[in-house]
Amino acid sequence: MAIPAYDDFYNAVLEVLSDGAVHNSKEVIEYCAEAFGLSEEDKTAMLPSERQTVLANRVGWARTYLKKAGLISSPARGKYEITKTGKMAIQDTATKIDNDYLLKYKSFQGFIKASQSADIEDVKADANKDEAVKESTPQEIMLDAYNRINSQLADDLMSNIMGSKPAFFERLVMDLLEKMGYGGKLMNPGEVTGKTGDNGIDGIIRQDALGFDKIYVQAKRWAYEHSVGSPDIQQFAGALMGKGANKGLFITTSHFSKAAKDFVDKHMTAKIVLVDGEELTRLMIEYNLGVSTTYSYNIKKVDTDYFDDEDD
Repeated sequence: MAIPAYDDFYNAVLEVLSDGAVHNSKEVIEYCAEAFGLSEEDKTAMLPSERQTVLANRVGWARTYLKKAGLISSPARGKYEITKTGKMAIQDTATKIDNDYLLKYKSFQGFIKASQSADIEDVKADANKDEAVKESTPQEIMLDAYNRINSQLADDLMSNIMGSKPAFFERLVMDLLEKMGYGGKLMNPGEVTGKTGDNGIDGIIRQDALGFDKIYVQAKRWAYEHSVGSPDIQQFAGALMGKGANKGLFITTSHFSKAAKDFVDKHMTAKIVLVDGEELTRLMIEYNLGVSTTYSYNIKKVDTDYFDDEDD
């Protein structure tokens, strides 16, 4: 049989995880193949890039969408488990779990809004997908696919970050700032200081090519559920004051509470910039840190200047 579409694997992914245990990617893929009775030819069919099987790619997208809806989670890199919400969903045997079903969850709605230009109401299940494609231009379809791929990439980046050691995260933050151009052409413009217990300062980066100004950095590799609150920012502000510094950068894999953001808005003695996990992965993708290019498409159009140069 033909390899099912990614959203046809939703139920199978939830079924293999329904025992409450943590399963790795290989186990999930093998279960999905068996659930649909796929042949060896189907299981080994490769994408055009020849770097991944079609089956692994589609099951991977199914996991991504289920994770975005909150039905499964990833406690570690390449590991997956069902959530309480996922258990409730799979127990409702009368309801088909498809994209329409996932749209009942706000987290999935936010993912769709962020990854495509269409309204939520325009995102329909398989029966309406062809119509949606017909109404979109090729450029819109490519942009939608590009945004969804980057959204999955951001998830993968965060999984790798959370699976690393705290010291690695501090180095990652300094590498990112250097990639963004801080320090100019200086040799070793960034310095990791967290290991020395320097009053909560994890790193220092020179702001300009001559090294006249310094930005002090704090990097917190926290789970998303552990938000950065106002006391954390106040402590950082105090560390800046102790250094006589007026510029600070607080980067976290988590997110900032409203109180933390309000404190920064009202704090006048030092300029503090906040970067949360979502912005962090976006910057890593934009500045090519921890990622590599697998495909590059050049969209071309007719060069009218060339044809205008024709002799009359």
